[in-house]
Amino acid sequence: MKFNSFLLRRLSLSIFVIFGLSILIFVIARVVPGEPARMALGPQAPEAVVQKLRQEMHLDKPLLEQYFIWVKDAFSGNFGRSLITKRLVLEDIKEYLPATMELVIFAGILMVIFAILLGTLAAQFKDTWVDGLIRVSSYFGIAIPAFVAAIFFMLLFGYYWPILPVLGRLSSGITPPANITGLLTLDSLIQRNFVAFWDAFKHLILPSVALSLGAIFQEARITRSAMVDNMRKDFLSAERGYGIPERVIMFKYLLKPSLIPTVSIMGLDFAFLFGNAFLVETIFNWPGISRYGINAMLNKDLSAISAVVIIFGTIFVVVNIIVDIIVTFLDPRIRLSTSRGI
Repeated sequence: MKFNSFLLRRLSLSIFVIFGLSILIFVIARVVPGEPARMALGPQAPEAVVQKLRQEMHLDKPLLEQYFIWVKDAFSGNFGRSLITKRLVLEDIKEYLPATMELVIFAGILMVIFAILLGTLAAQFKDTWVDGLIRVSSYFGIAIPAFVAAIFFMLLFGYYWPILPVLGRLSSGITPPANITGLLTLDSLIQRNFVAFWDAFKHLILPSVALSLGAIFQEARITRSAMVDNMRKDFLSAERGYGIPERVIMFKYLLKPSLIPTVSIMGLDFAFLFGNAFLVETIFNWPGISRYGINAMLNKDLSAISAVVIIFGTIFVVVNIIVDIIVTFLDPRIRLSTSRGI
């Protein structure tokens, strides 16, 4: 089996995962107590008006027929109309998804850089004060929830030591860039609006650090453990015997195989950032899709709930496929097994 066949198989399995997820979230959204049409219109709305909305939402049809109607509309990009914003759900997604994407991408970059850096430092200076400091810090970093870190950062750097903005994506008075990708930092760079870029970048710092803090320290510990374990392997002794410099051994021959478990966890953590972002977005008043999804769940907005969960599920699937590809290139044994069909 060649690598292309391996990738095709992963894509095929992913389609079944998304299909199963669509069935699950559709059923759950229907069995949760509360009448969506009544909740949308309020308890004082006339029954005739409520019944009309039920028909528009296809709630008067059997569940199986509702599901097939929803799937057909979803594939055409029609997720229905939100009961909260009174707009098409697709319009809401176009507005809110880029904000969360920008936040999660920035948090993911911090996660990758600092997790590998701290894990490598802890392994390189094993059993020294550097290793001890990083390991003790990791306990606090993992134990502190993201929303607690967000509140702490807001109080420290937004009020007691006001050096960073704490609300929204852009300061008032700053002209936002024209909407190209929806990512303010990228759109600002494309249009050479460096004032808006710097302001949007500063707004990203606190929420992204709060969101990625736990993942950074968790992956740093995994990286350290993998590197310490690989330090005992025979191939490193052989490389030292050939006179290869220690720095080259550390970063070329030791770090690469040690990153395999870290990359696997990073993929899951990156996908989980989308689901965990809603509290951080609420605290920093960040207009993202995670906060939008939570509001939809609280108000039983079925169209919005289904769309958000399908989007998050698709992100999970895509991230896992990317992780599988990266791991095959990090570990030659996996790459050879896929090429030989083992």
